[in-house]
Amino acid sequence: MHFVALLIPAIDAGEAITMLAGVHVDAFIGFPPEPQELRARNVGGHVVVNSSTDRPWSQYFCCMLAGNRDFIRKHPAATKRAVRAILKATDFCVTNPAAAAQRMVDRGFTARYDYALQMLKEVPYNKWREYDPEDTIRFYSLRLREAGMIKANPNKIIADATDWRLLNELKRELKG
Repeated sequence: MHFVALLIPAIDAGEAITMLAGVHVDAFIGFPPEPQELRARNVGGHVVVNSSTDRPWSQYFCCMLAGNRDFIRKHPAATKRAVRAILKATDFCVTNPAAAAQRMVDRGFTARYDYALQMLKEVPYNKWREYDPEDTIRFYSLRLREAGMIKANPNKIIADATDWRLLNELKRELKG
């Protein structure tokens, strides 16, 4: 009997890789370094969806920042400093992936420099200035609504829970 690892509760990535290699599961969602581990172990299979390259997923942000509304209102300067630091780190990953990968290893985030470097070169970190965050919210909220996971429509979510002013200011400030 086969299961999709994603549906097995409390399974860690290492166990999912072992189960996939042992043909106990048919698929799992992998994030670096898991795909590299699978390739290194010559585990058969193929990528079903690569959200970095496959449309429509590749046309939207894979990740977004969110903050507590009260904190952001009370501490706008601190919020802006934090977001600026994250965006500058993102730019560093684009402009110097080798140094970013080395820092990840040096600080204990990963043991494998080669995997970190590969990931940094494959993830489209440079797209944060190009992609439209509102389109991303609309896209993913439609998918979640179709799946029955949320009831609100995308326009309501965007109207009630987003504010792009800070991001727009930082885009102007951090022109690449």
